[in-house]
Amino acid sequence: MSLPFSLVPGTRHTLPEQLVDILANPGFVTYFSDHMAAATWTAESGWQDSRIENYHVLDLTPGSAVLHYGQEIFEGLKVYRHADGSTWFFRPEMNGRRLIRSAERLDLPVLPEEDFLTSVHALATIDEAWVPSGNEMSYYMRPFMFADQEFLGVHSASRVTYAVIGGPAAPYIADGMTPVDIWVTTRYSRSGDGGTGAAKCGGNYASSLAAQREGEEHGCSQVLFTDAASHEWMEELGGMNFFAVTSDGKLVTPPTSGTILDGITRDSILTLAPSLGFTPEVRPISLSELFAGIVEGDIAEAFACGTAAVVTPIGRLVHAATGQLETIPLSSPLGDVTRAIRTRLVDIQWGRADDQYGWMHKVGERP
Repeated sequence: MSLPFSLVPGTRHTLPEQLVDILANPGFVTYFSDHMAAATWTAESGWQDSRIENYHVLDLTPGSAVLHYGQEIFEGLKVYRHADGSTWFFRPEMNGRRLIRSAERLDLPVLPEEDFLTSVHALATIDEAWVPSGNEMSYYMRPFMFADQEFLGVHSASRVTYAVIGGPAAPYIADGMTPVDIWVTTRYSRSGDGGTGAAKCGGNYASSLAAQREGEEHGCSQVLFTDAASHEWMEELGGMNFFAVTSDGKLVTPPTSGTILDGITRDSILTLAPSLGFTPEVRPISLSELFAGIVEGDIAEAFACGTAAVVTPIGRLVHAATGQLETIPLSSPLGDVTRAIRTRLVDIQWGRADDQYGWMHKVGERP
């Protein structure tokens, strides 16, 4: 039996004039909408108590397992307002399936895809007024699940909370085509074989922050990680997947082999590529191949992609792999390929182009 996620009447309600001010300059989810979806799982009774309620402070005790062992996962997806005022999801079923894979890796209970879709549609319907319009703004939604049991023994929790929150979001990078500089780390690793790299869990992001700070000290805003064993093979950025554009029209990206998050934007680009005249190629890419390709002109463009930033061109790579700091600029950081891919993708998301793939799902209308 599917979970209903019905509205529990509450008192939180943002006044219309306040909401107008918020939507005019929301930042990237610095305000949260009036409601949240929630459900509870116990080992004895399974999923229960599903609801839409007021956004509120969670009641966690200091002994809650998530605070000590990090047994938690999350997702990120957006709601887009089209020119006619209607609101739409982009491939939400993919987020539901990835949440299932993450839950299995972190030994959390599986929330069925059907219930995931019900929860996000219910919240997006009730808080639809919070979806902004114009300037590629959206409503960013964050489903998450965590161990909500009080104990200090090292074992999986028998009580878990699932919730969905969200808020209006301006573009993650103000101008989507402003190139970013990337720090290539060979000191830190995001994940290793058998680890949690393919799961969307907080620990992966926490472990990237020291490398992020290291990159910022070298004038870079993002970090590219390599494999943990040899630091020779490229993996992904702290929160985005990586693509290189070759001179013969190929879009090359590393395989998601268990250490790399299987990005939904990444998958969409691989699907879109042939229609734009480019050949997608999923294969291992070594640092030496990447650096040599840029220097010799075989790679003129590279970009990162993810739900928050969509497609972001890379301006230069900075690294110290040889023991000496070296900067390698891309010859075409604002290249035609990166722009064409980004334009096609966002035009589908905002309803400016035909969705021949069936990716868009209208809020409140289940497939």
